[in-house]
Amino acid sequence: MDDLVFASIQELAEAICQRQVSAVEVVEAHLAQIDKHNPRLNVIVLLDREAALNRAREADAALARGEVWGPLHGVPITIKDAFATAGLRTTSGFPPWADFIPETDAPAVARLRAAGAIILGKTNLPTLSMDAQANNPIFGQTNNPWDLTRTSGGSTAGAAAVAAGLSPLELGSDLAGSVRIPAHCCGIYSLKPSAHRIPGGGYH
Repeated sequence: MDDLVFASIQELAEAICQRQVSAVEVVEAHLAQIDKHNPRLNVIVLLDREAALNRAREADAALARGEVWGPLHGVPITIKDAFATAGLRTTSGFPPWADFIPETDAPAVARLRAAGAIILGKTNLPTLSMDAQANNPIFGQTNNPWDLTRTSGGSTAGAAAVAAGLSPLELGSDLAGSVRIPAHCCGIYSLKPSAHRIPGGGYH
């Protein structure tokens, strides 16, 4: 299973499209990793298990018909719980928004879906993304996968999910280090695009 949960997104996308492994197998491997490690990490706070598996089945069926959705066809990902996700709670760790379910995706999320990515769930953050660690009144604290007594960094705590093999790719945000700080804390790579390269709408 390590070959799947610690593979790069490029490796996973190529293996799925070449039908060396199914999208269902890739999603199931990551769900098993989540079940094993997330209870101690508390990084994936909203898991969309059945929707992810259903989408993976659709991805495999599409490939069987010769259809490729895009460069991330069948690749599972996670989304920071500040980006609007249609039909999936978006709380920003803010109690008044604890039950908010958007009707539409944030543009960045919509682009990932259009590229073929499968959303596993949402990852933790500080309330309204306003801290360099991840702890909020709704979901509590996220822990570092290398040392549970240390912080995962913030505000994009999904770096801990990538480092622990729970997700091969995380959509985060960064104004003052919110993808760079957690990447540093968790020992992974992050990228902050140039300003206005990606639409900022649908971010709460």
